[in-house]
Amino acid sequence: MEKIKLTEAVIVEGRYDKLKLANIIDAFIIETNGFGIFKDKAKLNFIKKLAAERGIIVLTDSDHAGFMIRGHIASAVPKDRIKNVYIPDIYGKEKRKAEPSKEGKLGVEGMTKEVILDAFNKAGVTCSVSENADPITTADLFDLGLTGTPNAKENRRKLMQKLDLPEFLSTSSLLSCLNNMMTKEELYNYIDDAQSSIIKG
Repeated sequence: MEKIKLTEAVIVEGRYDKLKLANIIDAFIIETNGFGIFKDKAKLNFIKKLAAERGIIVLTDSDHAGFMIRGHIASAVPKDRIKNVYIPDIYGKEKRKAEPSKEGKLGVEGMTKEVILDAFNKAGVTCSVSENADPITTADLFDLGLTGTPNAKENRRKLMQKLDLPEFLSTSSLLSCLNNMMTKEELYNYIDDAQSSIIKG
């Protein structure tokens, strides 16, 4: 399936926002866990690192909470390393929720693909269509001893340390990040070169 490829990392509030975007864009997506970003210094430092290396795109909900989170990130990142994408004020309720949000607005997860892409276009975000014919998969992580083995957690920790990635990354986030950082062949070669400290199996 073709997706819109972004070089910048995309910052969203929660996992449902991330799931929504993952079906539309090919990019490294990181969640703030809502207001969790205010206390999570490690994650904020990682966002600052991403901003310096590739730039970030912030896409939060259009309610008061979303703008507070957006402002907190903006205060930590140079203006020239951040792009703000704003979804429109559309009132309604997401299907999974029993009640609408406090302000009655749909969040990122409630937006259609067309509305989200229009928001990116309005923000002047440069996109290119990309289809990775041979992406890194969970099967590759298993083959490399990064999942499904007794030492997998420790192997992932060592790999993330070597790649200067934060230890809080989930396996799915690591997979997304690896696909944005290197090809499958490059990952296998990287693991082979680092066998002394990242051991298969």
